[in-house]
Amino acid sequence: MGSATTQALAAAAIALDAQTVDLETARELFTAAQVIGSSKQLCGALADPTASVASRSRVVATVFGAQFQPATIAALTAAVSLRWSNPADLVAGIEDLGVRAASRAAEGVDLEGELFSVSRVIAENPALELALGSRLGQDEAKGALIEKLLAGKASEVTTLVVSSLVQDPRGRRVRSMLSHAMRLVAQQRGGVVATVTSASALSAEQQERLTVALSKNYGGRISLNVVIDPAVVGGLRVQIADDVIDGTISSRIEDLRQKLAG
Repeated sequence: MGSATTQALAAAAIALDAQTVDLETARELFTAAQVIGSSKQLCGALADPTASVASRSRVVATVFGAQFQPATIAALTAAVSLRWSNPADLVAGIEDLGVRAASRAAEGVDLEGELFSVSRVIAENPALELALGSRLGQDEAKGALIEKLLAGKASEVTTLVVSSLVQDPRGRRVRSMLSHAMRLVAQQRGGVVATVTSASALSAEQQERLTVALSKNYGGRISLNVVIDPAVVGGLRVQIADDVIDGTISSRIEDLRQKLAG
């Protein structure tokens, strides 16, 4: 990610926070990302740093003004007025705004937890992951599959986020997209996501102690996503973004094996 995109993402998020959003805002932002991403001409025009901000804003108004609500148009106008490292980053940035808008529109929903649950279901079902990740399948059909899978099992906002992402993969793996979405939701809500791998389920007391300890080290609110994997034998593996704390017995055994072999 280039420095221009890094700055643009931060500025676009601030611009979105200035708007009053609802679930329809999120839906429209996801749609905008798909429309822009599917047209090289439109994407190039909106991300062209040599074009004036006024001209890029007029393109947004012309293409989306009649169908989107004012909050969405304001967020899109702010996004295209920024400088991005490349056109593809603009599309990704608008999609990120969709996730952030969804998070704000459903603050009472455990969106992080539900996204994590969906990710685990996909991880445990290779056929489903293959179907969602296949380049041969129609994107609309993938969205419909998610809606059918999550009907009555997940909130409307989670269904919207997941179905929108799988319909516009842009070469990304499904679980990678969901992990990124979880990080955005946590960030939007002032926290971070910690994925904890354990040989057995953690008690409520153990989760509370771990949450407190991680909060002291990382600051802010910590959301725990617990993965049960008997292969770790004992101990815990904690991953927060790129940081990994591996205290599992299996990792110690592997370290010992390598030392003995070397």
